[in-house]
Amino acid sequence: MAKPTPVASAEEAAALRRRLRRLVAAVAAGSADAEAFDEAADALAKLRDAELAPRKDRVAGAGGGANKGGTEAAAVPEQFLCPISSEIMRDPVVLASGQTYDRRFIQEWLTAGNRTCPQTQQVLSNTILIPNHLVRSMISQWYTDNGITLPPVENQEEDLVTNNERKTFSKIFERIASSSNLSEQREAIKDLRLLTKCNSSLRAAIGEKPDSISQMISTVSNPELENNAEVLEDMVTTILNLSIHESNKKIIGDDPLATPFLIRALQSGTMEARSNAAAAIFSLSALDSNKVKIGELGAMRPLVDLLEHGSMIAKKDAASAIFNLCMLHENKSRATKSGVIDVTLKAIADDSLVDESLAILALLSGDHETVEEIGETGGVASMLHVIKEDQCKRNKENAAAVLFAVCIYDRTKLREVAEDENLNGSLAWLVQDGTSRARRKAAGILEKMKRAVHHTHYSC
Repeated sequence: MAKPTPVASAEEAAALRRRLRRLVAAVAAGSADAEAFDEAADALAKLRDAELAPRKDRVAGAGGGANKGGTEAAAVPEQFLCPISSEIMRDPVVLASGQTYDRRFIQEWLTAGNRTCPQTQQVLSNTILIPNHLVRSMISQWYTDNGITLPPVENQEEDLVTNNERKTFSKIFERIASSSNLSEQREAIKDLRLLTKCNSSLRAAIGEKPDSISQMISTVSNPELENNAEVLEDMVTTILNLSIHESNKKIIGDDPLATPFLIRALQSGTMEARSNAAAAIFSLSALDSNKVKIGELGAMRPLVDLLEHGSMIAKKDAASAIFNLCMLHENKSRATKSGVIDVTLKAIADDSLVDESLAILALLSGDHETVEEIGETGGVASMLHVIKEDQCKRNKENAAAVLFAVCIYDRTKLREVAEDENLNGSLAWLVQDGTSRARRKAAGILEKMKRAVHHTHYSC
């Protein structure tokens, strides 16, 4: 009987893909020898075996681990599943339609020539894929809560910058920075926006000329270009496109003009420019060093304003940027002072951006100043309503986390919670049927209520 071929691990499969891309690039460039063709065929065969091998279950296959106790598989929250593959997303990315997919599967959809969103059927204005760090962090927490190993994110980028791409970039940059013809400059800026949208290697070329960002922004600051809404939108979108390349995040973040330029666009640009500025800040804030600078330079207030008054796509971009920035402790206070509590509670009440708003509030609930404001502005009733009515377990979990923090900092709120619990029993239900984190938080609140009642009787 033939011995079965061992299934490659997630790390080995990722390595095979990187190896295959390098070999295919060499073949496409006409520089491959016979050995490279044989090596590519071998890598492709191994990758085929790895990808098509049967999986025992989706959770174990995605994480390479097992549940605590090793008995029953954890129920996966629906929002963690890729709409295309129905598997837990390893590398969630946002499409132009605002929908989130696993990078590998949506990239295959786009590579096949599709230019619509698989879920909404909306025609896409561009095919840029922006990492969704908010969803990624929520999935990471879920893996931790359930004792499952988080699978690695495959490195999707190859810094293969050709001489032709260097020449293309240099020519466009020269047209932007050196031309005395305003019409020519506007056209060059638009060309750069379009090229950086679809050419990942051209995005990598900026790393060879990091000072070009400041020079381009200085050119756009010309009064005759600065007041042109279309030029501002094109330049903001170019920075967004460039920021998608991982090595460019530090280059753009370190540039003295880039972040202030994005903040100006947040404040005074068209809705698309404001949305793309928020998306660029979201992308840049993947680096902790950028979180510090962006917060210090005053991005939080215009982001909160966009979260309240923007289009739906702009609101989602703003929410993602705010969440990322608030992973840094110093930015939590900035968000609170900028009015994010009122805005998120209103969004929840309006049944708009509920997932994102609850994720932000749960993240902020470790800050005393924030929790105090949540308690003073009707947050207790709002969280109780989510726990009672929302169908999403992750939303119930985040609401329970916020409610627990409020009860820790302000024990007078326990009476309001106790009255609701006596009527509805929502927390008791959550202890039985919530996520592991939700069960802990709900049990903690019930225990505090029990102690408060005991203390009252004892005092009497």
